Amino acid sequence: IAKHPEIKALMKPDYNLIWVVVLMVLAQLTAFYLVKDLDWKWVVFWAYVFGSCISHSMTLAIHEISHNSAFGNSKAMWNRWFGIFANLPLGLPYSISFKRYHMDHHRYLGGDGIDVDIPTNFEGWFFCTRFRKFIWIVLQPFFYAIRPLCINPKPITRLEIINLLAQLCFDVVIYYLLGVKSIFYMLAGSVLGLGLHPISGHFIAEHYMFLKGHETYSYYGPLNLLTFNVGYHNEHHDFPNIPGKSLPLVKKIAAEYYDNLPQYNSWIKVLYDFVMDDTISPYSRMKRQLKGEVQQD
Repeated sequence: IAKHPEIKALMKPDYNLIWVVVLMVLAQLTAFYLVKDLDWKWVVFWAYVFGSCISHSMTLAIHEISHNSAFGNSKAMWNRWFGIFANLPLGLPYSISFKRYHMDHHRYLGGDGIDVDIPTNFEGWFFCTRFRKFIWIVLQPFFYAIRPLCINPKPITRLEIINLLAQLCFDVVIYYLLGVKSIFYMLAGSVLGLGLHPISGHFIAEHYMFLKGHETYSYYGPLNLLTFNVGYHNEHHDFPNIPGKSLPLVKKIAAEYYDNLPQYNSWIKVLYDFVMDDTISPYSRMKRQLKGEVQQD
């Protein structure tokens, strides 16, 4: 900031995010209608080829919204309600809980017992062979859902209850109007998109130490176009209040800080290397013992 004060101008909401999310929700609603009478094989096909991409992209839109990128910090509750809306085509309530835990991830990166992005000891111990690591990648959405309850359970909040009830009502309406195939497409797309999928490489790429001493890595490949530039991950952790749309400008402005850091250009290769490299496992994360007062959402 001292060297490049112009970066401060990027710390503002991305109002285009609102319209992108609305269009994504409408696209999924259209897909729910189109798959309702297809053969099951085609429902599964489109759930993986299209639904999974939209669903994973929507989770990263919710990531943006969790940083108040849609309406700004001055309208924090507008972002929470909008996150609940963006959550609807995923099928499972996610947005409000993600916001609470993700802020801990930024404040206390790698904090033992706080940052639930860190795999549990069981995951590191059991998923240590190539085959088991492959299974771990397939099951990633389940571990991300269950891990907070094991590592850092939090009292449920009113907004989380609202998120749950809104999601249940939406799911019931979709089932009543369109039938079981649309529900399956919605849920399968979410599970498949967050599991064995090219975009899921970002889960591994962001913080797994393929190189000792380097805790966070950026990815500058084309899938950033579908993921709100989440690949610009060093930039994001340096400036979490800058929307993803502007992170390439951060890299351009402060190139001397980012260009020479280890980086990726393929999330598919990250997944392959994670499975095949016997020196890498869920244990390959920096874990810190936190000192002093810890303030959580």
